[in-house]
Amino acid sequence: MKSPRLVRTLVIILLLVVNIGCDQGTKAIIRHKFEYYDVVSYLHNHLTITRVENPGAFLGMGDTLQGPMRNVLLNILPLLAVLFGLYYIFTKTNLNRTTLVAVILIVGGGIGNIYDRIMHGTVTDFLHINFVIFQTGIFNVADMSIMAGTFMILLHAWFKKKPEEKLKAETPSGEQI
Repeated sequence: MKSPRLVRTLVIILLLVVNIGCDQGTKAIIRHKFEYYDVVSYLHNHLTITRVENPGAFLGMGDTLQGPMRNVLLNILPLLAVLFGLYYIFTKTNLNRTTLVAVILIVGGGIGNIYDRIMHGTVTDFLHINFVIFQTGIFNVADMSIMAGTFMILLHAWFKKKPEEKLKAETPSGEQI
């Protein structure tokens, strides 16, 4: 019989591989099928695919950095954060499923973008959403993964009841014991 720890480790690895695979697969398709700044529109131009190579971080921040500062902020710090995230998900066995999946999404997205930056010198972005009152920058699957994980953590923290609130809700009169 497999130990719960082994199963947990295998599930974490599987989720990371799927996450990174989806990101790198979509980026490979875009690099192969699209020239720079080609635009394909869907849903009446509300969703567009445009190949852009982002030399910076989120929404191009840091793209003008040079030398050691660029290397530290765009490669070393993200790599340290991803390594910490990997350490966290593999060693903290008491994480609830929501937090575990959220951190896996963040780490997987981070690995995808770091891989691009190291192997290609830039990160391939290609998705843009424009619903008039809501518009995004150009992003990729790794960015979606990082944002989804972040929102999951925030929503979980927001809706998580404190132990004393649970106790109040469970007692018939709402009085504290």
